[in-house]
Order: sequence, then structure tokens, then C-alpha cells
Amino acid sequence: MRTTLTLDDDVAAQIRRLRRESDASLKDVVNEALRLGLKLLAEPQAAGPPYRTPSSSLGGCLVGSLDDVADALALGEGEGFR
Repeated sequence: MRTTLTLDDDVAAQIRRLRRESDASLKDVVNEALRLGLKLLAEPQAAGPPYRTPSSSLGGCLVGSLDDVADALALGEGEGFR
């Protein structure tokens, strides 16, 4: 298949370097790089260990009842009535 590719400068530099080192054609270097990249993309990625959130005790509830919104707001705002 014949196609046109636009390569980023860093990719083109790496291809030029590989061509010099292996005395290979542009076609051979690009095809081998694509084969390796496509093979890596097709492989399932190994999942790391599941993240566990560390827990810590925050003490008991400071409000008598969380259902009593007025009482909770009064305590939070420092008001003395209950």
C-alpha cells in the first residue's frame, strides 16, 4: 500500500538515526516500527494493584443528631442556643 505520512521532527530524526545504524531503507524502518507499535497496542495492559484509601478515625459525632439541621448549624456557627 502506498501512502503519505507526515512525521513529527523528533520521529523523523529517530528514523534517520535507525536508517544510518542499520543501513535499512525508510520503508523497512517505518514498517518495523509500525509492526512493533501495533503489537504493543494490541496486548492487554497489566493492571496494577488496586488502590486502597487509607482510613483514619475522626472521633465521634460532635452533633447530637444530624437530622436536626438547625442544631447542627447553630453548633457550627458557634451559637450558644440549642
